[in-house]
Amino acid sequence: MNYSRINNLVGWLVATLATIVYILTADRFNSWWDTGEFIASAYKLQIVHQPGAPLFLMIQNVFSNLAGGDVTQIAYWMNIGSAVCSGLTVLFLFWTITALARKLRRKDAQQESGWQIVQIQLAGFIGAAAYAFTDSFWYSAVESEVYAMSSLCTAAVFWLALKWEKRADQPGADRWLLVIMYIMGLSIGVHLLNLLTIPAIALIVYFRKKRVVTFQGVALALGIGIAILGFVLWGVIQYLVRFAAQFDLLFVNQLGFGFGSGALFFAAVLIAALVIGLLHSIKRNKPMLNTLLLGVCLVLFGYSSYAMIVIRAHADPSLNNNAPDNIYSFLGYLSREQYASEPLLKGPLFDAKEVNVTYDSTYKKGTDRYEKLTGKPTYSYDKEMLFPRLYSQKHQDYYRMYLGLNNGQQVSFMDNLRFLFSYQLGDMYGRYFMWNFVGRQNDEQRFSGTTNGNWLSGIRIVDDARLGGQQELPTGMQVDPSRNVYYYIPLFIGIIGLLWQFKKDRKNAIIVALLFFFTGIAIVLYLNQTPMQPRERDYAYAGSFYAFAIWIGFGVLALIDVFRRKLHMRAATLTAGVLCTIGAPVLLLTENWDDHDRSERDFARQVAYNYLQSCDPNAILFTYADNDTFPLWYLQEVEGVRTDVRIVNLSYLQSHWYVKQLKNKVNNAEPVDTAITAEKLAQGVRDYLPFIDREIQEPVDLDKLMEFLLSDNQTNQVQMQDGSFINYLPTKRWKMVVDKEAVIANKILPTTWNAAVPDEMTWDYNQNFITRAELALLGIVKNNQWKRPIYFTNYTPEDKMAGLSKYLMDEGLVKKLVPVSLDESSGEEAMVNVEKLYDHAVHNFNWGNYGQQAFVDVDSRHYMTNFVLPQVYDRTVRLLREKGDLTKAKDVAIAATNILPKRVYGAEETYLYGEIVDTLYKSKEKPLAQQVVRRHLTFLDEQLQYAQALMRDKPESLDTRGLQYSLAALERYQSILKEQDQPLYAQADDLYRRYTSRFLREQ
Repeated sequence: MNYSRINNLVGWLVATLATIVYILTADRFNSWWDTGEFIASAYKLQIVHQPGAPLFLMIQNVFSNLAGGDVTQIAYWMNIGSAVCSGLTVLFLFWTITALARKLRRKDAQQESGWQIVQIQLAGFIGAAAYAFTDSFWYSAVESEVYAMSSLCTAAVFWLALKWEKRADQPGADRWLLVIMYIMGLSIGVHLLNLLTIPAIALIVYFRKKRVVTFQGVALALGIGIAILGFVLWGVIQYLVRFAAQFDLLFVNQLGFGFGSGALFFAAVLIAALVIGLLHSIKRNKPMLNTLLLGVCLVLFGYSSYAMIVIRAHADPSLNNNAPDNIYSFLGYLSREQYASEPLLKGPLFDAKEVNVTYDSTYKKGTDRYEKLTGKPTYSYDKEMLFPRLYSQKHQDYYRMYLGLNNGQQVSFMDNLRFLFSYQLGDMYGRYFMWNFVGRQNDEQRFSGTTNGNWLSGIRIVDDARLGGQQELPTGMQVDPSRNVYYYIPLFIGIIGLLWQFKKDRKNAIIVALLFFFTGIAIVLYLNQTPMQPRERDYAYAGSFYAFAIWIGFGVLALIDVFRRKLHMRAATLTAGVLCTIGAPVLLLTENWDDHDRSERDFARQVAYNYLQSCDPNAILFTYADNDTFPLWYLQEVEGVRTDVRIVNLSYLQSHWYVKQLKNKVNNAEPVDTAITAEKLAQGVRDYLPFIDREIQEPVDLDKLMEFLLSDNQTNQVQMQDGSFINYLPTKRWKMVVDKEAVIANKILPTTWNAAVPDEMTWDYNQNFITRAELALLGIVKNNQWKRPIYFTNYTPEDKMAGLSKYLMDEGLVKKLVPVSLDESSGEEAMVNVEKLYDHAVHNFNWGNYGQQAFVDVDSRHYMTNFVLPQVYDRTVRLLREKGDLTKAKDVAIAATNILPKRVYGAEETYLYGEIVDTLYKSKEKPLAQQVVRRHLTFLDEQLQYAQALMRDKPESLDTRGLQYSLAALERYQSILKEQDQPLYAQADDLYRRYTSRFLREQ
């Protein structure tokens, strides 16, 4: 069997193995964050958030057809799509390692020996398999997100570059470069990370074409690669569309043609120029020019997947982000205009003040021409710095805490660099790198301290020096599936491989290092991330970990060379192969399987289901963030659950296009009418209105207020410094007349509440400005007139509710807008519908596998402890007992114990179950109560012992919040158990006294 056949066979073997693992561990439904949006949009070919991923959506749509019409299987098959892409990524990594390894092994011989072939295959297998089971890559491989397909594009183009390098002197070899350009064009429709391989590929071309390599030549090649990257990233992706927009503006506004005519003319001119250039290159026999122009054509051809965005936007589907149905809205979509940009070369410090602002201009589509409007602002500041890293005003407290700066202390450039190296490169990249090749403490997000989200090795003496408390680790932390330890072994193998490659083949080592840099550290420098990110961002750096896996493969060859000093080739090869296989892929697979296995997870789907089931028929449900919106989109758009509920995202409501889309019927949900004409909230109109206090004492009727705010009369506006006039908010005290008959007829309230309906609602607005979002929200509330029930999710912050929070009746996961406000004298938590809460907790809510699965992921358990336990179960039990209904309280308490996970994940659970345990005792469910108490006391004992060890080793890292919850839980159990369970009371009392005295003494 020849080398190529062996190489292909082993490559497909490792790829198949990885794919099978991914399929077995894939999510069966949607997961948290963007996957719900991607699955819903792929299924119906809709428009996702900027800047879009049309090719990804179309390919995932193909995978959705494999569900055979079973809508409950569509998400799973799309997740399998990511699994297949990830398996193919492993295949290309294998071939990349073997291609580079073969070059080195053939230096001394024209033909490989049998054992040399074995060594090459071992290097490829171990390196590729190790990467397949790394933490970050595996995470993306089992969910329908863009990163798996993006990794495939990266792996493919790098492998193709090596294929070209091998055949560069053969006729027609440049076709490999053309395939690379085409895949890069396609990858734009997935994610832009793939383009970061261009500088490394430029260096491959330089080293292959030049016999004499110089520093100046390397620098020039690298510069050309970066220039090509910039050309594709900005020239092709954005400026081609920008030029098309300028042509369309000329044709429509000046020449009187229809919309799109100028863009079509520009496209025709571009195509003609490329065709003429190609014909010229053939006629004049200029192969380099011909290849360059063909490459541009193929990039554009791949980029043409974005036509799907414009075509589908014209159909105005349910999910139509930014409505990019004309050239200017499409340009805004590509340039991510709805997101803030981070300063890179020069920018403000976090304590800087604005001294000047200028606005660029843009255009929007009008009735028969494009209309000019004010674009993005550009601010000047009194304190600016080159290469700013400390620029976010809302994070200034964190900056000062992290850097040890006092209030008022000036920030220096060295502070700026300290934050770059310590936080951005250390915490936000180096920590992720170590997660993948050394070990991970747990899956909790790290904000500070040594108890959550750190890297660790599993070597106790080393970890104890860094993190503290490792000698007294609680059992829960030791057996935590997300605690993965690799003892530095994969890192050690990779570093040996890196050094070995630099010694043996410096050119290719530089290329791999460049790939490692641009897909890792360069991203950190470009993103310039602020602290307190919503979630960990390790998935963005998987390309860098891919490059390091190449060195893991070379580490096998390096160890073989070391062992050959004492052993013959066969023994050295087998010894190194066995040790590295156990030390890298096998170790990574066994450590990572339990926390990466998502086959039992369904909590994100169930949360969405419970949100929708909380709403009455034909409801309007206001959501706010990703995790209370995207899972609901998935459930409605894909599975067709409760399509009568109209979801309105308050974050999107700030956008003119979203307000316009409210008038559309979505599935079975009727349109939402703001009673505001489109031009009043059009793009650039009433984006932001300031509050100017006119000292109006009495509440202003909402009808009159809206009339004032929407007035185009300059007497109702205020003049700005540039001479323009804008509307403003004159008072924060509002009122709205209540149609009592409509409230009663539409059953907005429980019948026992109807007598409390007032003639009018009065409330105070809670912001110093009002935006399009609040105007639209108020328009919906005013125009609805209680015809449809209106809800807000429990995720929604009060400052996004236009001051209406006092009129929200809590029903657990949602809060219903009602024309009744009960003050504190009416009793604790009077605005709670206890009957509805009881029905939800006992009969309606379904939490799926939450209590049965072997491992509960961090997002799911945070949702449970932050929202479900306190707002549904603990509250319902307490309120039912206040009403004297112990029987129903018992039902809720039993339901709460049924969703307990298999182990305790945090001290919050122990505290939140106090009322539930007390109810179980009082309702004669003593065995069940004891089971919960023993579980919690064991956890608290170990947790407080660990906290004591941290107080000794790393006092600055003590989790004070967890400590407070732990002691408060023990105090609750003391009072609960004293009269009801003396043996357990003695245990709880002993723990409380022991640890209270210790912590009070040490503090």
